[in-house]
Amino acid sequence: MPITDRPLPPADLPEQVRRALAEDVGSGDVTAALVPEGKSATASVITREAAVICGQPWFDAVFAQLGGGVHVQWEVDEGAHVKANDVLCSLTGPARTILTGERSALNFLQLLSGTATATRQYVDAVAGTNCRILDTRKTLPGLRTAQKYATRVGGAQNHRMGLYDAVLIKENHIAAAGSIAGAIARARATTQVWIEVEVETLAELGEALAAKPDVVMLDEFSLEDMRAAVALNRAQGAPAKLEASGGVSLESLRQIAETGVDYVSVGGITKNVRAIDFSMRFAAN
Repeated sequence: MPITDRPLPPADLPEQVRRALAEDVGSGDVTAALVPEGKSATASVITREAAVICGQPWFDAVFAQLGGGVHVQWEVDEGAHVKANDVLCSLTGPARTILTGERSALNFLQLLSGTATATRQYVDAVAGTNCRILDTRKTLPGLRTAQKYATRVGGAQNHRMGLYDAVLIKENHIAAAGSIAGAIARARATTQVWIEVEVETLAELGEALAAKPDVVMLDEFSLEDMRAAVALNRAQGAPAKLEASGGVSLESLRQIAETGVDYVSVGGITKNVRAIDFSMRFAAN
């Protein structure tokens, strides 16, 4: 089904497309130049496998930036689940422009659909629990906002976008600050963004909860320790949200969600993304 909480495309989408076209087209498409200049064409994009569709704004922007009047007609919505051999869209316009934009447009659509598809698998695995899937900063360089858009299309929730919009206190930060409580206190005194701290033991969790961060990340906790962490947090009035991280797989995810943690962060949905197999079928007029 199409997503209901539709995210907005990121502000840097045009720049991402400009970079993609610059590296692919360069000084000009010498192969497309073999096609007569005034020749028009139609084409269609099909999927060779089931997927969650994501990346339509990037696909459209490729042809908009190339100019030449290519019209794209989508047959499916952003966020829709499609099956093998479904037609995703049709294109009409100058043959040269369609040929030149084909690879860049498909690259965006394949990558972002792969990200959304992987994300949806994790989201479906925790359905019926109160747990939400989070993405991470483990994204492809230069495409963070695009991939974080895709995880939203897949049904996940965004973690921090970068180092600037949230505090995440880890082992080295704690060592430098002297203690978990000291690091959190310093963060409270210097910023208004939300504060998360990573802990590796139940004893560290106790210290963290006393300092009242917004979120505590449970790093590599066993299922038994996750249950104990949830119980401890609830016993203190749930001063923080709990995020499970590390060693998460689709096979283990349901059990993790059922411990009662609020979030599970998964780097693999962006870091280990596999592009979906799409194909553009071209027909010259």
